[in-house]
Amino acid sequence: MTQPASPARQDAPIPTAKSAPAGGGWRRPLGLRADVRNLSLIGVLAVLIAVGGITKPDEFLATSNLQLVLTQASIIGVVTVGMTFVITSGGIDLSVGAIVALASVWATTVATQEYGFTGILFTAVIVGLGCGLVNGLLIAYGGMVPFIATLAMLASARGLALQITDGKTQMVTVNSVLDLGIKDAYILGIPPLVLVFAAVTVVGWLLLNRTTFGRRTVAVGGNAEAARLAGIDVRRQRLYLYLLSGLCCGIAAFMLIVLAGSGQNTNGNLYELDAIAAAIIGGTLLSGGRGTIVGSVLGVLVFTTITNIFALNNLESAVQQIAKGAIIVAAVLVQHRTLRGAEH
Repeated sequence: MTQPASPARQDAPIPTAKSAPAGGGWRRPLGLRADVRNLSLIGVLAVLIAVGGITKPDEFLATSNLQLVLTQASIIGVVTVGMTFVITSGGIDLSVGAIVALASVWATTVATQEYGFTGILFTAVIVGLGCGLVNGLLIAYGGMVPFIATLAMLASARGLALQITDGKTQMVTVNSVLDLGIKDAYILGIPPLVLVFAAVTVVGWLLLNRTTFGRRTVAVGGNAEAARLAGIDVRRQRLYLYLLSGLCCGIAAFMLIVLAGSGQNTNGNLYELDAIAAAIIGGTLLSGGRGTIVGSVLGVLVFTTITNIFALNNLESAVQQIAKGAIIVAAVLVQHRTLRGAEH
């Protein structure tokens, strides 16, 4: 008698790309293109450093300015790591900047600061996780489109942050938190926030490239239905991914508190755009199915360096935004050409 087909198991092979042919026909070309893309971003970064060194040599190449660039990149970089996972899964998170703002003001209220360093850090992380949980539940189990769910969170979190602060800046009075932002706390000349960013980057890279969680993330983004048939709980995976994004926002909020010494409802403004842009130019597919932590980090460094050069040369922010927009368009066009060439 013919045996009935057995249901899909958890250990069934996990699909890793959209309609990839057996044997991974175009995975190797994409891998080579990813290496070229990273090298190209390093080249762009080198050119930007040269431009900064030529236009403002004394200021741009100063150790204090380079430390500032890395510190500013660290905060948005942590957010971008979480965003990379979400986009890789085929989702989007427009609420990251608002979550950072909400977490920062909630963690700097007078009541929270009474619990010292631990209270501020714990509150920032918990608020970030809570917002990520709401996003995840609405999207994974509520069936809402990620764009709409996270847009609603953006509005709600910003509104709540404004209500908590009443439009005022909340100054941090906990010395153990403020001390992390002074030069005496630097380790071998490296700010503590940069070390946190490095740690988050390493953990994110390992999670995406060396764990089942990462493979499932890529599979869900490549083909959610195929991933479901392979035994992956797609809804639960998506919930975990938005929790991860919220966690990154909570960590970034604490880092911003350390850097600014305060909490404001305007914190994290446009972080969502910067994080999405950095991930895209780094090589993460906006349609899902492929993500790269290294590329995202390089994208963050490119954007942060551009911002710093523009500031040092007193150029208008409008020109800076135009330059960022042009880079994003170019990156998306390169992605489309890469995929089109790979399919042929």
